[in-house]
Amino acid sequence: MRAQAIDLPITFEHVRILAGGVTILDGISLTISHGSPTVLIGPNGAGKTALLRAAMGLVNVTSGRIDWTGQGVASKRYAIVFQRPTMLRRRAAGNVRYALAAANVPRASRSDRTAELLALVGLDHLARRPARRLSGGEQQRLALARALASDPVVLFLDEPTASLDPAATNAIEDVIRSLTARGVKVVMSTHDIGQARRLAGDIVLLHRGRLVERGPAADFFAKPRSEEAKKFIAGELLL
Repeated sequence: MRAQAIDLPITFEHVRILAGGVTILDGISLTISHGSPTVLIGPNGAGKTALLRAAMGLVNVTSGRIDWTGQGVASKRYAIVFQRPTMLRRRAAGNVRYALAAANVPRASRSDRTAELLALVGLDHLARRPARRLSGGEQQRLALARALASDPVVLFLDEPTASLDPAATNAIEDVIRSLTARGVKVVMSTHDIGQARRLAGDIVLLHRGRLVERGPAADFFAKPRSEEAKKFIAGELLL
């Protein structure tokens, strides 16, 4: 599997989302390009999940637009893994085969691709284990394998290591690094500042639906420009 960033960049132009009279995203203008992971950070309710869902086309924008290299959002090679993925009542390998079938991968190729994807996420030794008997971290890695069945160019991850122990978190981060090395663009949200430092190529800080600060990770952490960024890095509550 080797992705090419043919569907990038993704451009948000003054994107606004309202739900029940509440502003979820407030005039977001942002370009996401190929390269190392783009990491969205910010407190609960900042708009991180809404931004990921909007990029996927899972929620409609109230105003503004999201553009994938001038072609809208249809027929793009992308996938998303949510914070609490649902496991099918099948073995781990069966979950991946189901995803491959949904992605229209030829039947003759599915066994080899299943083995390849399970090995990529470190679950090849658990191929026959019922998916719902896997640990939380193993289920999240299986969800990653399923998402990769469509050979995405862009992979969106919504808090992929929330509530996982350090060992499971490290395993997920290793998979993310492997995918980045293969050319997959990862766009992920996290509350974990340490994780953002370890993985991010660039940082997007959101607060109350607004884009507060964006830049290369090294610059963001070394010299944050906004007061919100300084407080968030220091672990202070953003109000």
